[in-house]
Amino acid sequence: MTTPLSLETYRLLGRSGLRVSPLALGSMTFGEEWGAEEQESRRIFDAYVDRGGNFIDTAGFYADGRSEELTGKFAESKREQLVLATKYSLVRGVGDPNSAGNGRRNMMRTVETSLRRLRTDRIDLFFLHVWDDTTPADEILRAFDDLVTQGKILYLGISDTPAWQIARLQTMAELRGWTQLAGLQVEYNLIERTAERELIPAAQSLGIGVLPWSPLASGRLSGKYASGASPDEAGGRGAMLVAGGRITERATAIADVVKAVADEIGVTSAQVAIAWTLANPAVVSPQIGARTQRQLEDNLGALDVKLEPEHLARLAEASRFDLGFPHDFLSAPLIRQALTAGRTIQLRRC
Repeated sequence: MTTPLSLETYRLLGRSGLRVSPLALGSMTFGEEWGAEEQESRRIFDAYVDRGGNFIDTAGFYADGRSEELTGKFAESKREQLVLATKYSLVRGVGDPNSAGNGRRNMMRTVETSLRRLRTDRIDLFFLHVWDDTTPADEILRAFDDLVTQGKILYLGISDTPAWQIARLQTMAELRGWTQLAGLQVEYNLIERTAERELIPAAQSLGIGVLPWSPLASGRLSGKYASGASPDEAGGRGAMLVAGGRITERATAIADVVKAVADEIGVTSAQVAIAWTLANPAVVSPQIGARTQRQLEDNLGALDVKLEPEHLARLAEASRFDLGFPHDFLSAPLIRQALTAGRTIQLRRC
């Protein structure tokens, strides 16, 4: 019997002892510049936490620090029950090149700034936000480990980084006795499934929990972009998506199937899209972001959605993509036959 999900059905993050809710609250939308003004942001935060949610994700880059400031203000009285995650790498504006990127100097500076904004003495989960392709791996890992030793951060994460670099970092950390990565943030949704090629399998093999961002594909899976809907109904974001060429024939076709499944089971498109990410056993906690409390409540409804095998098959077919080499080659019948001598081999992950 499947246990119903709720925000209080906590999950372990990767191969760590950190317990997080099955949906994380992304606070990128906190602050007038990028989303909701303070009062509405407070309502969103309180609604999530009051339902038992404990996993809050932000970054110093979001709204030029305003997201961290509001998150810290809202979380202060409930700090001990919350898992606060933030990130380093990105900076707004032009100036000191050492104030951006993955280097030790920027990492240390960002941690101190984030601690002050978040009104806390430690960051529960600290992410490398975007891979800069210039900083040596051992510099990153040693700086991470130093911060863990100092007690300023407790667990490590990585985001928006090639799979081979993640594997290299995790292996190096293990061999040198440094703190290993516990969480991986990737864009993952029915329109953007390419993380299934390398990133998600790597995370599973390396003991890293997958934390999808943009499970609604920037709103394209919310139902507002299915056939017959007007992008104008989605407001300014709809116009930007159209102008950016992101409302493609493929995206609309996927949105149509999502809406059809949602209509059949009596839920919203957004709930189906989020529930689909939760159906992947590698996924620990998709990140939901809301500009209104109503949007948050709708997204949280995904925890009540159970997609049947037939629904999952239809969604998989609608969003099908090519894995490419070597994956397609390795799955070819001739190669499988030759690799197994025509016998069935059961895969068991240790």
